[in-house]
Amino acid sequence: MNGEISENNFFGTENITKILLKIAPPVMLAQLIQALYNIIDSFFVGRYSVNALTALTVIYPLQFIIIALAVGTGVGVNTYMARKFAQGKQEAADHAAGTGMVLEFITWIIFAVISFFIMESYVMTSAKSPEAISDAVVYGNIVCIGSLGVFLEGNWTKVHQARGNMRLPMFAQITGALINIALDPILIFGYGPIPEMGVAGAAYATVCGQAAAAVITGVKGYRKPPKFSKMRHYINRIYFYGYSSIVMQALYTVYIVALNIILAGFSDAAVTVLGLYYKLQSFFFIPLFGLETCIVPIISFNYTRGAYTRCVDTMKATFYISAAFMLAGIISFTFFPRQLIGIFSDSREVLEIGTAAFPIISASFLPAVISLMLPVFFQAIGYGKTSLFLSLVRQIFCLIPIFGCSRLSD
Repeated sequence: MNGEISENNFFGTENITKILLKIAPPVMLAQLIQALYNIIDSFFVGRYSVNALTALTVIYPLQFIIIALAVGTGVGVNTYMARKFAQGKQEAADHAAGTGMVLEFITWIIFAVISFFIMESYVMTSAKSPEAISDAVVYGNIVCIGSLGVFLEGNWTKVHQARGNMRLPMFAQITGALINIALDPILIFGYGPIPEMGVAGAAYATVCGQAAAAVITGVKGYRKPPKFSKMRHYINRIYFYGYSSIVMQALYTVYIVALNIILAGFSDAAVTVLGLYYKLQSFFFIPLFGLETCIVPIISFNYTRGAYTRCVDTMKATFYISAAFMLAGIISFTFFPRQLIGIFSDSREVLEIGTAAFPIISASFLPAVISLMLPVFFQAIGYGKTSLFLSLVRQIFCLIPIFGCSRLSD
């Protein structure tokens, strides 16, 4: 136990910038690899069919729900474990990790069943052509029902990160992505005895990569769940710390679905452009998302110990680092939109819409640094309601009405 606690004292004694420079790059790389799952699918699927590319865009919000449930529960485990490490309570931390695994498994079963029954109805809200609808239903059913690897990896990765181990999750993500890259062209287009599977092949490649990442993180991330009589306490604490993360990411899904529905009133091409934007912007937002993951255990650990100055210093360093990456994103989306879109599609309509939209959207990148980081800060110190309120204001009360008004004025 002493070895574990001394390892986590790193969060309370080392220079903040050094901590971030040590633990953030592996997390950023791991999340970059995670983003590549959908981007790689989009690249190969875009070469296969425009309708199939639209299908991936339609299913993208459901994949965000999976991440919201899996990673949000993992954040609750991560935050609780960091607090227990700060208090020197190793057994409680391990029990929380075991409980989190059980919660992830149950959540997967519920999500898989619900998604199967609502898939076609959901797809028809955001796609119009029969081909796009058919492809989206196929792709969606496979990646949703086959998402067990995402849920389990969401817990086990956070177990490692709560202890300051960012490298193993990174290795797991890289391995999963490489498997996805290798399988995508084989399963989509067919090779040798393997038949052409189209969009279904892209889905199966994604599921295989996710399962591999789960196995790697689970080898050392697995913790035996406590007795059922004790589990209720840990469930309450996990969701106390994690519910705001779940809701925040789920709100992001609501936001994207609302935009898909609005844009579907224009054309399937407009929906495709939105999907390509979210895939491409992930390269520049990854530092933000990676830092969000890193600062939760750091702030939670130091806040528990009363080291409030270190919490403030953590936020300052995070703002500076994130702003630098956002500036790179603004330059790319303002001056090179056609080149970025051309990676995935040569459709004239998609290029025209995207070239006009990308520079305008990039104006939001710098303000996003503050609006995305502040909810995470409040989540890390246990103010989940404040975190949730800030996310509601940004994504539901402001952005969706603005887009709706723009559609009406058109």
